[in-house]
Amino acid sequence: MQIKNLMSEDIITIDKDQNLSDALKLLRKHNVSRLPVTNNKQLVGIISERDIANKLGSSKYESMPASRLHISSVMVKDVITVPQTMQLDEVARIMLDKGIGSVPVMDEDKMVGIVSKADFVTLAVGIAFDKITVKEIMSKELTVVSPTERIVHARRQMLETNVGRLPVVDDDALVGMITSKDLMRAFIDFRKKVPEKYQKSQIKELLVEDIMSINPTFVSKDMSITEVSNIIMKTGFNGLPVVENDEVVGIITQTDILRLIEKLES
Repeated sequence: MQIKNLMSEDIITIDKDQNLSDALKLLRKHNVSRLPVTNNKQLVGIISERDIANKLGSSKYESMPASRLHISSVMVKDVITVPQTMQLDEVARIMLDKGIGSVPVMDEDKMVGIVSKADFVTLAVGIAFDKITVKEIMSKELTVVSPTERIVHARRQMLETNVGRLPVVDDDALVGMITSKDLMRAFIDFRKKVPEKYQKSQIKELLVEDIMSINPTFVSKDMSITEVSNIIMKTGFNGLPVVENDEVVGIITQTDILRLIEKLES
């Protein structure tokens, strides 16, 4: 199958000279996690929730409001694109090799769509995926945080491990999840509520338990990939912790499912 048959043609873009506040409104309004960036209708970059969280959480920009940061200062400029005629497995391999969550799809010099890991997950249902269980593809090496750790530490953990979500564990039991989206919103709300002169000291007082999602959805290691894919599509979550006997034993993400599809399609 060619990627043009899977891509989304409804492309929400943002201009490089707009500010982060504009990007946040678009991300929230359209319930997407990344936006292609244009200049004179030409693709010049891409910006994601993770990029925003990383930028707003850095010491250099920790007290700067989102309205003063231009998209061009946060976006990834070296955008990887694919032609609309490229095969699914080839696109999947590029996304896995480059560690990216989506790629704009081009028809010569014109962007005609965008494809994300979430789009690939829609393919992971049916007989073939009924026979594969979570334990066969889940990531067993996972990074976790405790509810009493600081969110700046959680941000650093995500950066170092290149992940967008972390299970929150207390005495080996799953008590929550924290994502790039949670961090992004927390940094923005913090800037709005705390006077600039106090931000540098008070940002360190924000804890994971202050912003984490409680009662997180989780799966068992014996569930099928079809079941997990349906949960991901229904909830919009990028990944789900795997729990056995009340203990977190792994995590299954869109990346794990993408890797499986690439293997089966090759």
